[in-house]
Amino acid sequence: MNNKIGIIGIGKLGLCFGLNLSKAGWNIIGVDNNKDYVTLLKENKFNSDEMYVNEYLRKYSFEYSTNFKKALECDVIFIVVQTPSTKDFKYDHSQIEKIKDKLISFGKQKSRKDVVINCTTFPGYCEELQKELEQYNYFVSYNPEFIAQGTIIHDQVNCDNVLIGEADKIAGDKIENIYKSFIKSEPIINKMTRTEAEITKLSVNCFLTTKISFANMIGDIAVNYNCSAEQILKAIGTDSRIGGKYLMPGFGYGGPCFPRDNRALAKCAEEVGVKAEISIATDKMNKLHLEYQIDHVVKNISPDEVIEMDYLTYKKESNSLEESQQLEFAKILTKKGYKIKINDDRKEVIKQIEEKHGIKFVEKKDKN
Repeated sequence: MNNKIGIIGIGKLGLCFGLNLSKAGWNIIGVDNNKDYVTLLKENKFNSDEMYVNEYLRKYSFEYSTNFKKALECDVIFIVVQTPSTKDFKYDHSQIEKIKDKLISFGKQKSRKDVVINCTTFPGYCEELQKELEQYNYFVSYNPEFIAQGTIIHDQVNCDNVLIGEADKIAGDKIENIYKSFIKSEPIINKMTRTEAEITKLSVNCFLTTKISFANMIGDIAVNYNCSAEQILKAIGTDSRIGGKYLMPGFGYGGPCFPRDNRALAKCAEEVGVKAEISIATDKMNKLHLEYQIDHVVKNISPDEVIEMDYLTYKKESNSLEESQQLEFAKILTKKGYKIKINDDRKEVIKQIEEKHGIKFVEKKDKN
């Protein structure tokens, strides 16, 4: 394997991945069809809200291009594009399909090319992709990442596990060696078939959503008994079979991954005749928890009082408002006549919320 790694799709996730690899000494060729974005990267004018990215861009910048064929200079090509959810809770693979058509248009490759799908796909998709590409000397593997927006670079370097749905042992070993070159942690390397890895990716996130919904359910029960939800859940988490991570009361889960992966697992189960009632109940409990939170405020707090919140994004480290339970909480209370005070200094995020969601926040008072 040569020292070059191609990354097709250098948006938020792909860019972070490329910067971590570049820091580790790999020669990265990043390809993206967004000409304006690529120009900003080339001219060192791009500004990111992701932790460490601007610093890394100054130190570990790599080759950026809109020329798709540049990626074929590499033996290993990671595909890191968006696969948004469809109306029936599957994933839209159209961007990967366009890349597949491009690869086919270049004809059969003289030497082996490993294509690594780094974005979430619906179980069975990567097997079908391999069937279409194998005659052109492409070997498809599936290697999703477990990261959170706002801490992508950190999460990539400090991962708990590396999930590899390998095309074969050669591909699996290549991907493993790439990760070992830049990660700081000592993760478990989980190698399996492509479809097994696709199911695993969804299952990990679904277990976490289940744990979050369980914690909030216990929290809702505790509040109505005038008990400490924190104390109860802390005690539950001390059992080694359970563990304390993601087991504290708070807002329900949101963001670009958890909700859609939970629904997708239920959908793929349905397609093979299995009723994934746990995933369905988890999604329902997440919505019920918000209703209980609103009900608690209405019963215990007068509309004359101001509701103070730290942030409305789905998590503090991210600017994403996608399926944010905090945002929904604020929107509903605003409609009920409550005033919201937000302790968030991210002016662009606040402006976006005010313009798109019609929430007018109470001005912060001078601490002096």
